[in-house]
Order: sequence, then C-alpha cells, then structure tokens
Amino acid sequence: MENYGTILLVEDDASLAQWVAEYLTNQGYQTFCCPRGDLAVEEVKKLNPDIVLLDVMLPGQDGISVCRSLRQFYHKPILMMTAKDEEMDEVIGLEVGASDYIIKPVRPRALLARIKSSMRPAAENEPLKSNNKTIAIGGLIIDTEARKVLLKGEEINISTSEYLLLSFLASNAGEVLSRDAVFKATKGREYDGLDRSVDVLISALRKKFNDDPQNPEKIKTIWGKGYLFVPSAW
Repeated sequence: MENYGTILLVEDDASLAQWVAEYLTNQGYQTFCCPRGDLAVEEVKKLNPDIVLLDVMLPGQDGISVCRSLRQFYHKPILMMTAKDEEMDEVIGLEVGASDYIIKPVRPRALLARIKSSMRPAAENEPLKSNNKTIAIGGLIIDTEARKVLLKGEEINISTSEYLLLSFLASNAGEVLSRDAVFKATKGREYDGLDRSVDVLISALRKKFNDDPQNPEKIKTIWGKGYLFVPSAW
C-alpha cells in the first residue's frame, strides 16, 4: 500500500486511538499513538511526523500547552481535536498555532478530509493572487514576502491560519466573500455546513485588531452572504 505520510496521534482514549489509527493505516498513513501530553513533544522530535493529531484534554499536559511547545520547533500541520461546543478551546488552539481543528465525536471521512487539506503544500493554499510584496490598506500593512502584519507601525503577532485568512480578506477588500470562497482559498476545501473554524479565526482577528465583536467595523459578517473586509475602517 502506498504511504501517504506519517501521523502522530496524541490521544488518551485507548479505544478511540485504536480505531483512528486502524482507519488511517487502512487509508495509507503510517500512524503512531501517544497517550500523554507530557510525552508528545519528545515523540514529535523522534518521529518528525507529517502531521500531529492532538487532543485538547490529555493527562500530563493539556493539548493547548503541547501545541504551544511544538510550535517552537515544529512547523508542519497540527490538527486539534476538541469536544463539541468548546469554542474557547478552538480559539486558543488556533491562537497558539494549530492549523485546524475537528470536533469530537470524530467522523472518519471528515477527519480524513481535514488531514488531506492540512497536508497540502502551503503554496496550494496561498490565497494571494497578486505578485505584489505588500498589501497596504489604511494603517494596515501585510508584508506577503516576510509574512508579517503591521498596524500603524506595530507588528501584530499572528498565526499562520490567521495570516492566510486576513491576507485573503484584505486582497479582496470591499468585496463580500462567501464562506465557500473563504474555505477554498484558506483551507483548500469546501465548507461542510458545520465547520466554525473561520468564525473562530474572524473572532481572533477582531480581538487582535480591536474590532468590537458586537459591532465590528473592520471585518464584518454579512449574514447569509459571507464576510466583508472594510478598507475605510483601517
């Protein structure tokens, strides 16, 4: 069987870890399991997997802390698994560097789709269509070569997922972008009707750019249509 890559699954639920590992192995992935958060960092250093599937609730060290530690040296995808409706976990996970997340209970096809999307080469998910090295809108400057974001001269600490979303919205400033368009551009897949990751990232961006979540002016949600980056608000 063809090997599509190596996966490290960090999950303390033995039965869940077993069926996920068996399913992914049958799909052509070499899969390793780690049952504790405090062992995960060393396992990643040893295996250097192509992707890490990381549960939030773990013994020894929680998944958020593990993700933060991994991002000091590991630059491949991290897909977090979180309990249903735990939006704060999603927000924090994305802020500390998770590439994406999936809600438990895990659905096999949904998990496989997220893995395939996360493991695509970064160039395939690059949202910018222009060769320009800088997007400048008001006080916002996005350096697309260095992947840095500045607001009024101050550099904003931003994750890869946040950068991809912000740069896509900014490169289409003034245009209402549908959820499908945003998902295809930033995640390389269609919106499945359930995924809230873009909403979570929008909330994180609003927080970082002091955009009132109750009455946003910079990044608006147009109900039933999508998202609007408002150039005049920057």
